[in-house]
Amino acid sequence: MTLHCSDEKHALDSSMIGSDDGRVSITASASPTTTATRVGWTVMTAIAPAVWGTTYIVTTHLLPEGHPLFAALMRSLPAGLIALLIARCLPRGSWWWKSLVLGVLNMAAFFPLLFLSAQHLPGGVAATLGAAQPIVVAFLAVTILQERLSSWRVTWGMVGMIGVALVVLGPGAGLDPIGVLAGLAGAASMGTGVVLTKRWGRPEGVSAIGLAGWQLTAAGLVLLIPAMVVDGVPTDIDGPAVYGYLWLGLVGGLLTYTLWFSGIRRLPVTATALLGLLSPLMAALLGAVIAGEALTLVQLAGFVLALTAMVAGQLSPSVTRKDL
Repeated sequence: MTLHCSDEKHALDSSMIGSDDGRVSITASASPTTTATRVGWTVMTAIAPAVWGTTYIVTTHLLPEGHPLFAALMRSLPAGLIALLIARCLPRGSWWWKSLVLGVLNMAAFFPLLFLSAQHLPGGVAATLGAAQPIVVAFLAVTILQERLSSWRVTWGMVGMIGVALVVLGPGAGLDPIGVLAGLAGAASMGTGVVLTKRWGRPEGVSAIGLAGWQLTAAGLVLLIPAMVVDGVPTDIDGPAVYGYLWLGLVGGLLTYTLWFSGIRRLPVTATALLGLLSPLMAALLGAVIAGEALTLVQLAGFVLALTAMVAGQLSPSVTRKDL
C-alpha cells in the first residue's frame, strides 16, 4: 500500500471535475447532457439507500440478537481494509482527522444506533425516525454550508416522512424510549456526516472507494474496543449470520458508500438526502414480501407519497434559486 494517492481518478470520476469544497461541475456543456448525467448519478446514488433498507431484515432475521456494536464493527472494518487495498491510498494532512470525524458520524456512531433502534423498535417506527434525516440535512446545510434554506425540499422532506409513516407504521407500533432516542440520534449523526462530506469534498486524486475506505476503517478502529468489551464475539454465529455480515460489509458498506460518496460530490446535498427515503420503503417492502403480507391501500398511498416527495425533491422550483 502506498502512502501517496495516485493522480489517476477512479473510473467513476472520469466525467467530472471537482473543486476544493466538494462542489462539482459536469464537463459536458449541453443542457440535455447535463440533465441526463445528473439523472444517471441520482439513480446510481439511490442504490445505496435502497440496499441500506435491507439492514432491518438482515439484522432481525440473520444476525445474533443483542450485539449492535459487534454488528457495526463487522460492517465497517473488514470492508474498510478491503477498500484500502483496492485504492492503495492513505489519508494525508488534515484528512487523517477528517476521515476520523466522518467515519464516526457516518458509520461508527450511526451503525450501532441503527442496530439499536431496529432491535428496540418495530421496523416501521425505526424507519420513520430515520426518514427525518433529509429535514436534518436541510437545516444543517444552512449552518455548515452557509446555503439558503430550501423550503421546497424541507416541505418535500416532511411529505416524504409522512409517506414513510403511512407505509411502515401499524396500529401496534410501540415507542420504546431507548429505540426512539437511538433512531433520532442516528438520523442526526449521519445527517451531519452527509453535510460535512459535501463541505470537505474529496482530495485531489482520491477515488470514492478510497474515501469510503478511510471512513470505514476509521469507524472500525473506533468500534473495535467497545465492540469487544461491551458486546464480545457472539457465540451463536451460524451460516446465516456469516452471510448477513458479508452482505452488510461488502454490499451494505463497501459498495454502497462508494456510490454514496460519489453521489454526494456531484448532487445537491439536500436532494441527495431525500434519496434516503428509499431505505425505509425498501425495508417495508422486504418485510411484506418475506412475511407474505399484502400491502393495504393506505400503505400503497404512502409509497406513492414518499416516492413523489423523493422525486420532487430532486427538482428546483425556480432556476434562479440557489440549488442546495
